[in-house]
Amino acid sequence: MALVTMKTLLEQAEKNHRGIGAFSVGNMEMIKGAVQAAEELNTPIILQIAEVRLNYSPLALMGPMMVQAAREAKVDIAVHLDHGLTMDVVKKALDYGFTSVMYDSSTYPFEENIERTQEVVKLAEKYGATTEAELGLVGGSEDGSCDHGIRCTNPEDAKIFCERTGIDALAVAIGNAHGNYPVAPKLAFDVLEEIHNKTEIPLVLHGGSGITDEDFQKAISLGIVKVNIATASFNKLTQRAEEYLKTEEKHNFFSLNEAMVRGTYENVKHHIKVFNC
Repeated sequence: MALVTMKTLLEQAEKNHRGIGAFSVGNMEMIKGAVQAAEELNTPIILQIAEVRLNYSPLALMGPMMVQAAREAKVDIAVHLDHGLTMDVVKKALDYGFTSVMYDSSTYPFEENIERTQEVVKLAEKYGATTEAELGLVGGSEDGSCDHGIRCTNPEDAKIFCERTGIDALAVAIGNAHGNYPVAPKLAFDVLEEIHNKTEIPLVLHGGSGITDEDFQKAISLGIVKVNIATASFNKLTQRAEEYLKTEEKHNFFSLNEAMVRGTYENVKHHIKVFNC
């Protein structure tokens, strides 16, 4: 239907008491698979890419593809820069037409996180774009290169942070982590509920891959609106590609392309259903 702001989709999801999936993509096949699942289920989604992925998936290539895919989709789609680390990349994403950006200053001291986030909010406002920030420490990192540990978001700090920055969405740390979990994490739902009660904006759950369907739905009932899925999609794409390459038939690019699209499609479709239940 249209390329829309993430704030539009968050408001719709919050009103309907459901979650909206934010699916990380790294190539054309992942974009195609995610959009196909969204269109089949007639459900809006968010396409996103993290700055740490840009060494593999350059923004100059991915950005225009993501934005154009959203414009031509049969459902509303927002395009989001996840875990922006530099203002230069944040601005480039906005220039490419991204409708939402996240500048991750969560590893900085509280006051510096506020100041850096305020700067991004002012920039995004010039483009009419949505802003997301993170408070507390979500474990791991998008590419597995580092781990600053896990520090749950302080509910009172969250209230002050939202009021002073003017962000549209807040990513919270409640025991969640990026990457593959050895076992399903034990989420601090009591902390999440308190954060939700003290803030008035949609909350975001990072590190969604590996959390149980039941915990997703409980988290959504307690204030989570946006759920990030990355690792699960990359894993499913790789699995379907490996299965195809193990077949005895003569391999070709086009069938490999279809296998990668199918892997992403299956994972996105599953999570859309969970978040809407």
